Amino acid sequence: MNKQIILNLPVKDLDKSKAFFSALGFTFVARFSGENAAFMNIVDGTIQAMLTSEPFFQSLIDKPVANAREANEVVICLSCESREEVDSLIAKAVAAGGRIPHPPEDHGIMYDQGFEDIDGHLWNLVWTAPEA
Repeated sequence: MNKQIILNLPVKDLDKSKAFFSALGFTFVARFSGENAAFMNIVDGTIQAMLTSEPFFQSLIDKPVANAREANEVVICLSCESREEVDSLIAKAVAAGGRIPHPPEDHGIMYDQGFEDIDGHLWNLVWTAPEA
């Protein structure tokens, strides 16, 4: 089995979060999902996230759940295949209720922009030129 990255993210409303990420084109695996959590494919077989209701997430840890709208511990960064893919995912995130915290940054060989999901988690999308 190849190594995988599985993020665990607390969410306030599981159904709304599923709808938000579905609008970005991410899919869910029903057999690993339930009333308190939804297993989301970001990149099949490589990068996934477990969206977990805040009460259930709290039951798994011994510290308070951070309010991602007030403070962030991590920025989730995903590589994209093109500038157009960055822009497309940003547009989908905004249309689904996400917020853009800053304008895109174009460094010639690298292009990126981020969005804040409906729970306040920060995501950064980046394209890097093949020659970089």
